[in-house]
Amino acid sequence: MLKLGKYIKPYVGAIIVAIVLLFIQAMCDLALPDYMSNIVNNGIQQGGIANAVPNAVRKSEMDKLTIFMTQKNKDKVMKDYKLIDKDSSDYNDYLKKYPKLKNTQIYVIKDIDKEENDRLNKIFGKAFLSVSGVEKVKTKAKNGFITINGSKVPANTDLFALLKKMPQEQLDKVTQGMNKKFTSLGEKMVTQAATQAVKSEYKALGMKTNKIQSDYIIRVGALMLLVSLLGGICTIAVGYLASKVSAGVSRDLRQATFRKVESFSNAEFDKFSTASLITRTTNDITQVQMVIFMIIRLVCYAPIMAVGGILRAVNKSSSMSWIIALAVVVLLSLIASIFAVAIPKFKLIQKLVDRLNLVTRENLSGMMVIRAFNTQRFEEKRFDKANKDLTDTNLFVNRIMVSLFPVMMLIMNGITLLIVWVGAHQIADAKMQVGDMMAFMQYAMQILFSFLMLSMIFIMLPRASVSGQRIAEVLAIKEEIIDPKDPKHFNGSLEGTVEFDNVCFRYHGAEDDVIKNVSFKALPGQTTAIIGSTGSGKTTLINLIPRFYDVTSGTIKIDGVDIREVTQHELRDKVGYIPQKASLFSGTIESNLKYANEDATEEDLERAADIAQASEFINGKEEGYKTEISQGGSNVSGGQKQRLSIARAIVKKAPIYIFDDSFSALDFKTDAALRRALKTKLTDSTVIIVAQRISTIINAEQIIVLDDGKVVGIGTHKELMEKCPTYQEIALSQLSKEELA
Repeated sequence: MLKLGKYIKPYVGAIIVAIVLLFIQAMCDLALPDYMSNIVNNGIQQGGIANAVPNAVRKSEMDKLTIFMTQKNKDKVMKDYKLIDKDSSDYNDYLKKYPKLKNTQIYVIKDIDKEENDRLNKIFGKAFLSVSGVEKVKTKAKNGFITINGSKVPANTDLFALLKKMPQEQLDKVTQGMNKKFTSLGEKMVTQAATQAVKSEYKALGMKTNKIQSDYIIRVGALMLLVSLLGGICTIAVGYLASKVSAGVSRDLRQATFRKVESFSNAEFDKFSTASLITRTTNDITQVQMVIFMIIRLVCYAPIMAVGGILRAVNKSSSMSWIIALAVVVLLSLIASIFAVAIPKFKLIQKLVDRLNLVTRENLSGMMVIRAFNTQRFEEKRFDKANKDLTDTNLFVNRIMVSLFPVMMLIMNGITLLIVWVGAHQIADAKMQVGDMMAFMQYAMQILFSFLMLSMIFIMLPRASVSGQRIAEVLAIKEEIIDPKDPKHFNGSLEGTVEFDNVCFRYHGAEDDVIKNVSFKALPGQTTAIIGSTGSGKTTLINLIPRFYDVTSGTIKIDGVDIREVTQHELRDKVGYIPQKASLFSGTIESNLKYANEDATEEDLERAADIAQASEFINGKEEGYKTEISQGGSNVSGGQKQRLSIARAIVKKAPIYIFDDSFSALDFKTDAALRRALKTKLTDSTVIIVAQRISTIINAEQIIVLDDGKVVGIGTHKELMEKCPTYQEIALSQLSKEELA
């Protein structure tokens, strides 16, 4: 995968934007449990009162609260509040807000920042609980007396006035005793308990506490909806960017792979099967595309969620953090077990896909042969085996993957139950709030899902890594045939003389040469024929001219220029090549003929068709040159396909023509007519013909006889019949002496 990194570089900007959006999305998702916790804790349990700092408090109540504050804290509180009475300039404004303010003095909070509010919250929380504690003492009177600080006083005694008159040392002792109890509750529980006193104070001032509660829930709920909307927008945007990047990378990879394959010589094609190249260009790149999408979408998101979820969960309840650790350990153990079993199978799947493609391709292309030999059953079994091997492997992997989710749900539900059980005990002990337990549960689920998402990526990565490696193998292969750095050029008036000078060639990895010390010259205006027994090297020899292979030693020259010193494009532009196996492309007859020269006129097409003896059957078609050609030319006969291939090469108007046994599907009459046309119409071109039939080459100006890669005879038909035993043997095996004469 890393070898394909350069194809991701153009999309780095989009990836960075996606990561930023993922961070925002993660923050939104992590914020939602907090908002839910606030709605439950503050909105429902605390009546919409978020903390113990009252916006307004009666002077009589403030006097009670300050009894339980140190002088420093009292000064701090008095600094942040202002006294309002009927003589205050803004008295009427506050009267609307606090209807029971009439004939009452109140303290109203000034504008303070959050930090100052947090400091006041700690002070007021304990003070309100202390006041509530003293008031509860009055309800516990026995025999007309109540006990305070170890002393009995009459039940009708004003305890706050009594506490105020106490020596500071005794009051501090009482306050410290109360504070120890409050500290054991925790700051949040102190605040929650104190908010009930604040709510009572608001009622005493005539405020609508129900409206405070509903306003808080609506405000936090609306904020929660906005955060969810922002998270949703980020999710959509990240999905779009991830799709764009992954699709773009796969497009570039397909393009680069196709271009690379187009530049392959036959030597490179020998290293890869056609089925494998198709699989690498399609299935393998699709695997890479999928994993790139998942990496952008999840790999950056999951760690943020996991780390953020752990931090927030611990913040909600550090005492239950062991549950998160237990869940992660169990989940990672499960994932590791699956990895050990599934990853080797993922690596096997791609090879099995190659095999299935190969069998399918062979069956489709060889259907006529299969039917002719009645081997359908054998091919069905062969296909079934390849299909079953792939299916069984996929099923094995899918069974493992399917089992992951039920086990995962079992773990998650078990963790949920554990959190509820432990959290319920902590709530009963006043160590935790209900909303915090619910938020902790959600954070636990987010953490587990994050690890699950990461595990899915790590499960997909091995298969994608194999695919990436297979693509990289194609892209990294070094072409054996390359253009020179400083190419030469043919003269504008190229004659087309082809000269082989002591040419030898051997295939890559072979021990012996298949072409051995071949030397001859093919001249313009003449036909040079090459003949020999099967496997003598005829096709290999002419494949050296357009540089489908490069010579191992010796040189091939065109008009005195070594073909390795010019570019492949310029060389092949001068050659009209008709392969042994005629290939047509889906389209029309016209589009196939114009494949050689897209600027060819209608006259050019008709001339080429006339020379190739294709005019008769083309004109016999209802749509003529507009007749559709199916893929591979399957809707025309073998002879028609060969004639169209020959016509396509002639449209090119090249100075050199190579016919690689291109008349094999033609009848003798058409063969003869075509050769006559070539002789009369292509008078200035060099024509090189590879043939099996003696009748095809009998009138050639020069015939080259190959045997085991060596030239065993050069001359005309007459000369070779006199002095070349190999040629005589081939000729007499096809024609009688009278016919040869």
